[in-house]
Amino acid sequence: MENTKFTSLIDEIIKMKISDLHLTSDSFPYIRNQVGDVVPVESYWVISAAELDQITQFLLGRSFDEGTLDISYSQGFTRFRVNMSRVIRGVSVAMRMIPSVVPTPAEINLPDSVMRATFAEKWIILITGSTGSWKSTTMAAMLDYINAHTCRHIITLEDPVEFVYQSRRSLVHQRELGKQFHSFPEGIRSILREDPDIIVIGEMRDLETIEAAITLAETGHLVFSTLHTNDTVQTVDRIIQSFPATSQNQIRMQFALSMRMILSQMLLPKADSSWRVAAREIMFNNDSIRNLIIRGETQQLYSVLELSKKDGMILMDECISNLVNSKQIYSKTALTVMRDPSKLNLDDDE
Repeated sequence: MENTKFTSLIDEIIKMKISDLHLTSDSFPYIRNQVGDVVPVESYWVISAAELDQITQFLLGRSFDEGTLDISYSQGFTRFRVNMSRVIRGVSVAMRMIPSVVPTPAEINLPDSVMRATFAEKWIILITGSTGSWKSTTMAAMLDYINAHTCRHIITLEDPVEFVYQSRRSLVHQRELGKQFHSFPEGIRSILREDPDIIVIGEMRDLETIEAAITLAETGHLVFSTLHTNDTVQTVDRIIQSFPATSQNQIRMQFALSMRMILSQMLLPKADSSWRVAAREIMFNNDSIRNLIIRGETQQLYSVLELSKKDGMILMDECISNLVNSKQIYSKTALTVMRDPSKLNLDDDE
């Protein structure tokens, strides 16, 4: 495959606003369509192993010799997050399109209570969800809101850099793993000498990074990060359980005192099949949340979320039910993802 053939395909992906492109040896390209299904593009060609090797060399500027690798790629004004991985059939390339413009909170329906939390002077704000659930987009909307409304120094450590920010009222410095820093722990140590107010750790991947994020929050920084967990309570458990059993009581205390907000989200296909909509579970820290985390009684956190609507908290099941009631999604969609489907008020909506 000539590079012009590949770049023409990318131009079409950009034009059609396709979120994800998947390339595999001896296969048609696959895309994730507007309702979230992964489907082949049979109007194109079957990509041979030799052609895919040309693509990886074009994207990397060298041969792809690793088992897996994350990079970024730009075409025109559009950026892509790219993963290359070896599979039993050769090589696979997954490309996620990053919008060229950071969305506003209103455009992605972030509530005012969430945006008020971003004005904290310190603590940790986590955005969680599965791969492809718009975690990066949600965090970008929060960061650019801070950038537009406050005078702070924001430093990001990303793998790779996705949204590119222009300094507005705040000063923004971005770094990409493998280019401007070589590991998250090393990048975090360097940041502390640069007078940051807000530190963005692209993803909490290991114990050392989680521990560093908590320490940064304790020392007066506002820390943003993401985690691959399905709800807010699971996020708390995942963080605590990442540590050895002998350290968990201490970490419960530290995390309970440093957490500001956890926002967990998933994407669901809209009833009109036009796109997907985000369902969000939101946990803000308060005395009840803090005490339950310290005591290790995390399963009771769901009840606090349910009883704290006035404080802006919401359970994922309630958010999904609201989407059904407002006719944004079908009840059959809701039933496949709710923790307790019995809470859904079923209507004959299909």
